[in-house]
Amino acid sequence: MFGKYETMLASAALLVVAALPASATVFSAWQVANVPWGDTLNVRKYPSSRSQKQSAYPNGTILAMTGRCTNGLNLFNIESLPDWQKAQAVRYRWCEVWHDPAHDGNYVTGWVYGRYIAPM
Repeated sequence: MFGKYETMLASAALLVVAALPASATVFSAWQVANVPWGDTLNVRKYPSSRSQKQSAYPNGTILAMTGRCTNGLNLFNIESLPDWQKAQAVRYRWCEVWHDPAHDGNYVTGWVYGRYIAPM
């Protein structure tokens, strides 16, 4: 049975999925984690810390991951691993997200650094 925390996370994940455009296919829900207190995770246009910043999200924000990460990692291929192994697999990679940086219904892809995301 789900506890209060798990129910809240599941509800939040459903809201993210419901907010995605109808043309969206399958996404993997991960969340922003391990960002130092008072800071946010930057979403970049390309997988580089020097790339243009599109948006920023605090710890706990649920992200819609496309599944694609640098160096050929696909999040859907590691779905069956324990959460700690998933986190290790992405730790030093950039992973692609689908998000609405302007909050105007125009979704775009962006990239987040794996050290600051965690599987849900």
